Amino acid sequence: MAYMEWTRDLESGIPVIDTQHKRIIEFINELHEACQTRSADETNHVMEGLLNYTVTHFEFEEALQEKAGYPFLKAHRRIHEVFMKKVAEIRARSTKGEDVAPELLNLLKGWLASHIKGEDRDYVESVKKITDSDDQEVSGWLDTLLTRFST
Repeated sequence: MAYMEWTRDLESGIPVIDTQHKRIIEFINELHEACQTRSADETNHVMEGLLNYTVTHFEFEEALQEKAGYPFLKAHRRIHEVFMKKVAEIRARSTKGEDVAPELLNLLKGWLASHIKGEDRDYVESVKKITDSDDQEVSGWLDTLLTRFST
């Protein structure tokens, strides 16, 4: 059984966001497995991949919110910043040789589910207006954004 499962109550209704959230959960599960079965170097490699992907996801999410004119973007961005500051503190301890993966796993599992079900739900209506749009300009912008953040 996976450390963290994707459940329907985590769905936002925005396919690209749900896909990214699922990938973060896959990374969390991979990190959990690495903690159990792999070397510290391999565990750190998985942890770095997870953290880098999460930063990219936050940037993508914020760009969607900005394009949609989401009125609480600034507050949402601040939530991401506070979370990443905590993660940076954990990461710094990791570079000094401390085994932080279990702490990071607990933080990510609790925070991600809470964030998706809470703050992320708040922007769905605004963002769906652009992701569901037939407007060619919006579609082109979204394609460009997807390309930019998928590399």
